[in-house]
Amino acid sequence: MAGGAIKVEGGGRSHLYTGHTTFAVVMIAIVAASGGLLFGYDNGITGGVISMRNFAELFFPEELAQHANSNGYCMFNDQILQLFTSSLFLAGAFAALVGMVLCKKMGRRFTMIMGGLCFIIGTILVASAFHIAQLVIGRLVLGVGVGLATQATPLYLSEMAPYNMRGALNILFQLAVTIGIFAAQLINYGTQHIYPWGWRLSLALAGVPGLMLFLGALVLPDTPNSLIERGKLEQGEKVLQRIRGVEDVTVELEDIVDAVNVSRTIVNPWATILRRRYRPQLVISILIPTFQQWVGINAIIFYAPQLFQTTGSGANAALLNTVIIGAVNVACTVVAILVVDRFGRKFLLIEGGIQLVVCEFIVGALIASSLGTSGVGTIETPKANAMIAFICIYIAGFAWSWGPLGWLVPSEIQPLETRAAGTGVNTFCNLLMTFVVGQTFLSMLCAMKFGVFFFFGGIGLIAILFAIFFIPETKNVPIEEIEELVVHRHWFWRRVVAGTKAPVNALRSGSSIVQIQRDAAGRSRLSMVNPEQAKQLGALDMTGDTAAPRSYSAMGQRPDVEQLRH
Repeated sequence: MAGGAIKVEGGGRSHLYTGHTTFAVVMIAIVAASGGLLFGYDNGITGGVISMRNFAELFFPEELAQHANSNGYCMFNDQILQLFTSSLFLAGAFAALVGMVLCKKMGRRFTMIMGGLCFIIGTILVASAFHIAQLVIGRLVLGVGVGLATQATPLYLSEMAPYNMRGALNILFQLAVTIGIFAAQLINYGTQHIYPWGWRLSLALAGVPGLMLFLGALVLPDTPNSLIERGKLEQGEKVLQRIRGVEDVTVELEDIVDAVNVSRTIVNPWATILRRRYRPQLVISILIPTFQQWVGINAIIFYAPQLFQTTGSGANAALLNTVIIGAVNVACTVVAILVVDRFGRKFLLIEGGIQLVVCEFIVGALIASSLGTSGVGTIETPKANAMIAFICIYIAGFAWSWGPLGWLVPSEIQPLETRAAGTGVNTFCNLLMTFVVGQTFLSMLCAMKFGVFFFFGGIGLIAILFAIFFIPETKNVPIEEIEELVVHRHWFWRRVVAGTKAPVNALRSGSSIVQIQRDAAGRSRLSMVNPEQAKQLGALDMTGDTAAPRSYSAMGQRPDVEQLRH
């Protein structure tokens, strides 16, 4: 019996999904999340490398000589030094836009492979550098790898995970980021006394996560959503059966197929995501990563050794304090995995945001009471210990809220027709803001002194309000149902999208849609049909010169796309 693509009904069909969380999907998620190791290792490695005397002697000898005469706030204020840290993220931001196209045209898996390969090449360049130009070029190549990996990996994990485990498995990416940061901090602590090539070893070991992603992605399957979207129908169904652990995946398969058919009506995903219908996804995908960076996290992660030296710690103690922060980061990201699908995204964003703001105000006050505006002096031991404690509490709050959810929420709220573009926007904004923070923080510290922490805390207050009023809860909602069941029913966003229509005119040019057929035993088979064939089968609703996929179920005819979406 022939049928058309299936559309999720307004009430949701997640209760009809079969399957369970299989060993295969967990292993796939772990390997894929190694993309986060790339991002994390490079976040954590630069501050420690900069603090190594042998590195400074080779690349920044003049700045090294000036440190002894600088006040605490300005001792590391150098644009080229900051460029060493931030150049990676500028390249990554634009690579994420390329990654958006690669994800859609070549698949999520291919994009991860290319990200791993670029990271390996960039590692060779930076570890062998003898001139600042080669160092920066190597960081730019590393940035391309980071941009591709961070574009593809959250998207890959969102589509592979079962709907009721999507939050936990997607946060494996952020856990990998924190493990990468922690590993980098441990390595820096161990290599700081290996003279004169300790810094080279620290940078060279970045090739390990790059190699893991490259080799791991070679053996991973692509997502069912991506395979079916690119016409690899049987492969997509087989992968879905494998990761769900059952043969009967009909309902979930039908929902994916319907999302693919809608996405096939999209000629230009960038133009599409700018339409009013997708305004909620666009705004959230821009503002969440912007807030994520401007609450000050990477100012601490990048430059923690410099921050602790500013407050009077020696180089060795500063690196040790940084390791402690990294350990807290990893442990509290594990907490996020355990609670995100229980407490929900919105609660964690609000609670974590409050924790961030309070800690930043306290840290700013502690620094102000000891160093004042002159930056001369040291923080007394009790105050220094208190500062470390509140930075750890700050890190904990970020690790179970804005850290992982800054990747999870923007990737899961996108419908398939804008998913690649939407995650591209999210990754671009994240990496662009990371570049801006990395390039400006040490200069901001010099100019604003302790006030920089009050500045970040103020932005955190705005982030909390945004989470309260404008971020919808997506806990336990299948990914292909989120747009209708959550975003378009939100108290504010439903007013923004009221009266908009789903795009349905691209099929006029002869684009194919995916058709589900069932044999006598009820087993499904997928095939591609053009609009004329689909019209004869009753799988299209022809209105004038436009064509839209019509939805059917095994129980009989269901409403077409226009009726269901509006």
